[in-house]
This record gives sequence, structure tokens and C-alpha cells, in this order.
Amino acid sequence: MIYKFVIVSDEVDNFKLQIAIDSSATFMQLRNTILESTGYSKEQMDSFYVCDDEWNKEKEVTCMDMGTDTDEDIWIMDDTQLDELLEDEGQRLKFVFDYMTERFFKVKLKEIIPGKTLHDPLCESKIGNPPAESMDITEFITIPKIPDANNIEAIDKSEFYGDEEYDEDEISDFDEMDSLDNDNYKF
Repeated sequence: MIYKFVIVSDEVDNFKLQIAIDSSATFMQLRNTILESTGYSKEQMDSFYVCDDEWNKEKEVTCMDMGTDTDEDIWIMDDTQLDELLEDEGQRLKFVFDYMTERFFKVKLKEIIPGKTLHDPLCESKIGNPPAESMDITEFITIPKIPDANNIEAIDKSEFYGDEEYDEDEISDFDEMDSLDNDNYKF
């Protein structure tokens, strides 16, 4: 059988790959075809995740066994054929190509062609440019704004307390704490 996959990115609207590959090919062969088609390095860690219809991860297929203690099955790309985990048109995968930021491609098994085989995987079409392979971590992480401690009036209390309706009277009266007998507590 031949599997035809469509690969898209949420980061770039006009990017789309269509790959044809034999159903008995391995996940590693699919990975390499995706990476070659996008111009990405094969030196990075990446994984496929078989997903449900809502794109929730169900099974991970990794480049190598990371030696984790788990009762779950370990699926390795070199050892796992596509038809072991994929059998229905419409099945979904995520291909996480950037572990640091969890960036991924959405991969959908668009068509299954029975009775035919394909010796080598084939990128049938490529539209647009893929997103950058890696992202500077500082672009990905948003750093919170720190108020200017020298100008106390400039501090927006709603940001500090997380509520625009902040009311100092809502905080309990700490004066009653003074009445506690501190000798009963060993610090």
C-alpha cells in the first residue's frame, strides 16, 4: 500500500508538503523525507506522536530509546513500520522537530492506495517555505514586565495583584496575629 501524507504548520499559513511513502516504510524514512523536503538537519532530536481526532498525543515514536522507566510501549522510528500504528485515512500525527520549544508539523494520512508499492519515499509537492528550523529561546519565552520600584505611583496595582478590582480591605487584618503567644512556637 502507499500512504499519502499532507504536512502543514500552524506557524506558516502557506506551507504544505505532500509525501507519498510505502506503508511498510519506517517512521525514520518518513522523518528523513520530511527533513530533506524542508531543508532541516537530521542531527536534532525529534519525535512523532500518533494523535486522536483533536490532535491530542496518544503514542510517541522516538528517534532512539531514551531509557525511561515506563510501563508504556517504546516505539523507535527505525524499528517501527508506518502500518504498525497507522491504518486509517484521516489519522493524525504531530512531528515535533524542535524539542526546546515543542514546535511541530501537523501530519495527516490523507489517502491510502491499496495494491501499489513505492520503493523510495517521494515528496510529491511542496508549497511555500517551512518555518525556521529553530527558534531563539528568548523569542519563545515572554519575560514579565518588572515595575519601576523608584516610582511607586507608576506601578499598576491591577497587574501586581492580578485583579483590576483590587481592594486592600479584602486582605485579612494581620493585627490579630500579634495577639498570638509567640512563645508556643519554636522557629
